[in-house]
Amino acid sequence: MSTVVAQSHFIFGLRTGVTNNIVFYDEQTVIFPSGNNCVRYNIDQKWQRFIPGTEKSQSIQALALSPNRRYLAVSERGEKGTITVYDLQNDQIKKRKVLSGGEIPVQEFVCMAFSPDSKYLIGQSGTPDFILFYWMWEKQKVIATVNTGGPTHQVSFNPRDNTQICACGIGVFKLFRYAEGVLKQFSAQKLESHNFLSHDWVSEKRLIAGTDKGRLLVIESGDLRWEMNVVMKPSAQDPERSEDRKKQEESAPAQLPRVTAIAAYSKGFFCSAGPGMVCLFEKMEDKDHYRKSREIWIPADPCSNDPSQTEQQEIMCMCISPLEETLATSTDRGQLYSITLTSAEMGKEGEEAYFEFLSDSFHSGIITGLSICIRKPLIATCSLDHSVRIWNFELNMLELYKEFQEEAYSVALHPTGLFILVGFCDKLRLMNLLIDDIRTFKEFTVRGCRECAFSYGGHLFAAVNGNVIHIYSTTTFENILNLKGHNGKVRSIMWSEDDRRLVSCGMDGAVYEWNTLTSKRESESVLKTCMYTNVTISPDAKIIFAVGTDCTLKEIQDCQIVKEVPSNDVTYTAVALSHLGRVLFIGTSAGTVRALKYPLPIQNEWIEYQGHAAPITKMAVTFDDQFLLTVSEDNCLLIWKIIDKERHGMKRDNEICYSEEILVTKSDLEEKNQLMLELKTRVDELKMENEYQLRLRDMNYNEKLKELTEKFIQEIDSLKTKNQVLKTEKEKLELDHKALMDEMMEKHSKEQRDLESTNNQKLMLEYEKYLELQMKSQHMQEDFERQLHSSEQSKTEALEELTLQYESKLQEKVRKLKECEDKSQQQKREYEEMIKIMEEDADREILDIRVKFEKMLTEEKETNVHLKDETGIMRKKFSSLQREIDDKNMETEKLKVELQKLHGVIKSLEKDILSLKKEIQERDETIQDKEKRIYDLRKKNTELEKFKFVLDYKIKELKKQIEPRENNIKEMREQIQKMEGELEQFQRRNTQMELNIAELNLKLKATDKDRRREMQRVHDIEALVRRFKTDLHRCVSFIQEPKKLKDSIRQLYSCYVQKSDVVDIDGVDADIQKEYNRQREHLEKTVASLKKKLAKDTLASTKSAPSSPVSRLNFDGESERIIQLQRVEIGRLRNEILIHGDTHLVQTPSTVNLPSVIS
Repeated sequence: MSTVVAQSHFIFGLRTGVTNNIVFYDEQTVIFPSGNNCVRYNIDQKWQRFIPGTEKSQSIQALALSPNRRYLAVSERGEKGTITVYDLQNDQIKKRKVLSGGEIPVQEFVCMAFSPDSKYLIGQSGTPDFILFYWMWEKQKVIATVNTGGPTHQVSFNPRDNTQICACGIGVFKLFRYAEGVLKQFSAQKLESHNFLSHDWVSEKRLIAGTDKGRLLVIESGDLRWEMNVVMKPSAQDPERSEDRKKQEESAPAQLPRVTAIAAYSKGFFCSAGPGMVCLFEKMEDKDHYRKSREIWIPADPCSNDPSQTEQQEIMCMCISPLEETLATSTDRGQLYSITLTSAEMGKEGEEAYFEFLSDSFHSGIITGLSICIRKPLIATCSLDHSVRIWNFELNMLELYKEFQEEAYSVALHPTGLFILVGFCDKLRLMNLLIDDIRTFKEFTVRGCRECAFSYGGHLFAAVNGNVIHIYSTTTFENILNLKGHNGKVRSIMWSEDDRRLVSCGMDGAVYEWNTLTSKRESESVLKTCMYTNVTISPDAKIIFAVGTDCTLKEIQDCQIVKEVPSNDVTYTAVALSHLGRVLFIGTSAGTVRALKYPLPIQNEWIEYQGHAAPITKMAVTFDDQFLLTVSEDNCLLIWKIIDKERHGMKRDNEICYSEEILVTKSDLEEKNQLMLELKTRVDELKMENEYQLRLRDMNYNEKLKELTEKFIQEIDSLKTKNQVLKTEKEKLELDHKALMDEMMEKHSKEQRDLESTNNQKLMLEYEKYLELQMKSQHMQEDFERQLHSSEQSKTEALEELTLQYESKLQEKVRKLKECEDKSQQQKREYEEMIKIMEEDADREILDIRVKFEKMLTEEKETNVHLKDETGIMRKKFSSLQREIDDKNMETEKLKVELQKLHGVIKSLEKDILSLKKEIQERDETIQDKEKRIYDLRKKNTELEKFKFVLDYKIKELKKQIEPRENNIKEMREQIQKMEGELEQFQRRNTQMELNIAELNLKLKATDKDRRREMQRVHDIEALVRRFKTDLHRCVSFIQEPKKLKDSIRQLYSCYVQKSDVVDIDGVDADIQKEYNRQREHLEKTVASLKKKLAKDTLASTKSAPSSPVSRLNFDGESERIIQLQRVEIGRLRNEILIHGDTHLVQTPSTVNLPSVIS
């Protein structure tokens, strides 16, 4: 089996508290610290490369990038402070040098900077020494050191001078110059009264510094030129934001904006101006002063519970891209923002601009929960920053997030990825994951739920409430089981893959395996000396792995601890097993991840990886075993790629296909559909408008084209005429030019001949002169040769004389040298005799000293033997005391461990006490509220009783006043009855008139239909006559042919003349008309009789009951109903008549088949 390893793949989070924690490597790539790594992040392509921290480093303190963008310096804190320089030019980032303080003990380097040529590096140490180091870093050589005299926030080089350095901090602002191996301060102005937070060089001689009281100071050549205040003014363009800020300023205490970061560029500089704001200052025309042109704000977060809180973030670092196109910032809450400088500069002066997230929104508090699902590539995390975030580990992006009012302690994703379970301090909430929101749809009364988990099937979920585990149904939301057995708080739970078992561990040192069908414990392992923090179970649910405070990993099988793996002085905090069961991952309190083979080997072997800078809180492996997920107290989520030695990902037999379904509420969908329809209509309208505009433009352009073509045609004609004129002029000029050329050629030939003759004469004269000079030179040469020969002879003679003189002198010197040698030999002999005498005297003295010291040595040996005996006795005493000390140390360590456990128990109990106190306070408040309400209600009751007594008295008085009014009411009612009688008469008349009008309308309609029918008949007869005429005309054409004429006449007769048909048709029409008239008369008679009856009934009813309005109303209703029935009956009869009339219409002759006439 190949060794499985983990490799850093992607990280979400920013390490706060690091100086200069974001830098631009190139236009698309930034470098920032995250966890215990430095991350190189490409903004466009969204990939990351990791620079891991060194082993045993506690945290990253500062970053610095060289001006040539090749080297990155990382300051780390450990046993001693170190600075590591990396080469970024290669794909595989190489560690070049490691710098330290040398002989000076340094705990940390708080800030650093490279020189302009990238050959030198300065680093500022922290408390208590505050020493500034100056290195030639490639040779790891400290060139100079100097004490800055106080806490220093930033150091920097002059951008054009390697020897000039600036350091600023709390009461510190100093300029140093390196000369003759020493850093000397040269700034004359004393600025120690200010607390400087940042500075940056604008030019070779000028730099700008910012203070904690919102002051900007411009310093040139060490002298203060001018200073100004950075004051936040609310903009007039967004009054709502300005009002909100005013309210915040009124509610919060008055605090000046802190200038925590400054970034200079070619047109000016940016500086932070308090929470959430950056000011852009541009150079003025005189280039000595700057004016504020824009304000750039961190935008409000719509997903936050309090959107204005995001605007209160303090900007800690700013950097500008190499081509000055982008400004990037980091905040004290671990967020990264950016803005393009074109959008920041091109807006109107005084107008606000807004930052955007550089990558995604990160957690700003300790991450307490982690969960994954099966059907989607999603990760859910919750944090003490009150937020729940959903990440996508395939696309490496933040899908969704929301902030709540309470802290979120635990989170669990449903296997489908459509629901999420979040444990808050007051309740456990089940929520829907919508397309753009996390919405609660069910709440459970589980307070302070620190652990929750869905089963693999998703039909159940478990939630921890103190030392009890509740199991609920996901479909019915019923509490199915309550698992009780732990004596301390439950810290971790884990379902088996078949959902039949649940494993839990707690602070009481117990690991229990529960049967979720019977709620019974199937196995248990209790170790009271260990408080367990996390647990996992093997795929076959036979082996349990647990970690706790005793720094060991325990393998539990059949209620027994089978094996323990010690951690070597590091506490294990989390454990996770791959779903294929090939590798076991363990998280530590140092933020590292250890990978162990599974089954566990005999020897304790693991591979350790640097990942986080704080204890790991949760771990999980994705269901396809491709990724390991870890979260930590450093606010970071780290995704590890699980690979084997051959660099292949771990693959399952059945690959998981992720679903793409999402939840959308009906209202949101309808709103979006409505918005789409509106946008479509708007697009159509815009298309129409654009087409209309295009047509107008085409028309305008066509007109312009016509005008231009006409103009050009005219211009072409004029140019043609001009061209012809110019051609004629050109021909004339060419002729003139030819004539001039001929004249000039003749003149030139004449002049050339004259010059040739004169030059020939001059040449002859010069040649004669040359011959004369040549003769003179020969004579001169002969004279010089003679002089040379004579000088050589005189030289040889003088040389011979000098050699003779020096030889005589040399002989004298040789003689003197021999005399000196004789003297020296004589002195040597005397010296040797003296040495012999001295040696004899020294030997005698040595013998005397030897005898003396031998006596002393024997005495010392005797004393040494006595001392050895005494030391043996003391060693025995020391060993016994050492054993006692070791025993005591062991006892103290045990006591310390017990004390830590007790402290943990105390903390948990204190938290319980706080929560209970909160509950007691809440209940006291509710009791007080209810008592107040009871008191108020009693007061109201007494007042109402008084009011009742008053109302009773008023009612009695009002009854006395009602009697005369009732008499008036009776009189008025009699008048109303009379008026109603008159109104009824008017209504009868109106109904009678309406009936007459309806009868007349019916008669008119009937007559109109008769008229139309007759008109139709006339038209039919006219058509018949026309056809007969045409057929007759056709017969007349055969007048010369008797046979054809006879046949055609027979056809005419057969078509048009048939007596029986004609008689029948006329009879049918007469019968229909008679029947119609008879029915009409009958209906008129019935209507008249009904009218008479109605009149009699109305008279009888008025006489019998004139004062009963109810009977009158019933009668009116009945009469109206009868009239409506009669109208319906009349309509029905009319329709029948119309149907009969239509069926008995005369058939056209063209469609009637007449019998043939026998010839």
